[in-house]
Amino acid sequence: MYQLLFLRHAKAEPAQAGQDDESRPLAPRGRRDAEAMGRAMRRLGLLPDLVLVSPARRTRETLELIDWWDEERPLVETVADLYLADAPAIVDLLRGTAETTRSVLVIGHNPGLHECALWLAAEEGEAYERLKKGLPTAALLEFDVPRAWSGLGPHRLRLKRFLTPKDLDGRS
Repeated sequence: MYQLLFLRHAKAEPAQAGQDDESRPLAPRGRRDAEAMGRAMRRLGLLPDLVLVSPARRTRETLELIDWWDEERPLVETVADLYLADAPAIVDLLRGTAETTRSVLVIGHNPGLHECALWLAAEEGEAYERLKKGLPTAALLEFDVPRAWSGLGPHRLRLKRFLTPKDLDGRS
């Protein structure tokens, strides 16, 4: 059994005049949410073998703030094609993952990450019902992947966990 984790980047600052989208930093709330998600991932024992991260500043800052790994550090790859990638591009990237890689964390953007999750997830359960409503910033998804990465297909993965910063601190 393999594990796939999706993490949408945390809340970013709005673009400033003359600033390109890719260089937007995290907002203070985003920094707090990313740190809280990192603590939750540690508590849950979610340790990926491989982290695929978009080159955007907000995704790289999210990774820095969730990074709790001590001795068993995952391999981190910055993947240019993840910047604002659509669902088919994300699936193609995952299908190319080495079969020896047991767990992958993808840190990316909406709408592609949300669309990809909807495409991959089996259409059942509370987590799926929540996913249908959207994928907020700093939300974490955990999927069980029953077969090789190359066999990823529509509606085959069990969405095991849907966790948001609001779930962690009781916000409504």
